[in-house]
Amino acid sequence: MKALQHFKTITKHKIKVGQLCFRIGLYKQGLLHDMSKYSLCEFLTGVKYYQGIRSPNSAEREEKGYSQAWLHHKGRNKHHWEYWIDFTRQGVVPSPMPKKYVLEMFCDRVAASMTYQGKNYHDSYPLKYYENGKQFYILHPSTQELLEELLHYLNDHGLDETIIYIKTSIR
Repeated sequence: MKALQHFKTITKHKIKVGQLCFRIGLYKQGLLHDMSKYSLCEFLTGVKYYQGIRSPNSAEREEKGYSQAWLHHKGRNKHHWEYWIDFTRQGVVPSPMPKKYVLEMFCDRVAASMTYQGKNYHDSYPLKYYENGKQFYILHPSTQELLEELLHYLNDHGLDETIIYIKTSIR
């Protein structure tokens, strides 16, 4: 039963991200978004730790101290800021994310909020979630600036206006 519930959750999320990506013209990314979630490594973890109200990777991390599924996922999906972290002699260095991946990350955050909040979703939620964990993110300043601009715009103007803003002013 958990396998079916997890499959429905990740598929619902993937469809929502796809719809948002299509609305802003990111067709390829909309189709290919999060395909790795269907790989055995990620899917089996999702089934084992499925709760329906948050990412199973968080539960795996709480139990083990790390999430093997997350390590797999972030290494294959360029819309996650963690993909863009490099390690140099100067330490941990964030690379600037190409705009199309920042836009996909925005769509991903909105869709995740919609998926986990359900009927309680409000356009302020993605910004609140971001601000709640922001101190732990290692973002390049240009990536951070664009993501925050989009999340604040969403909070202040709503999703439909933000889509128009992205299409007319960002893309």
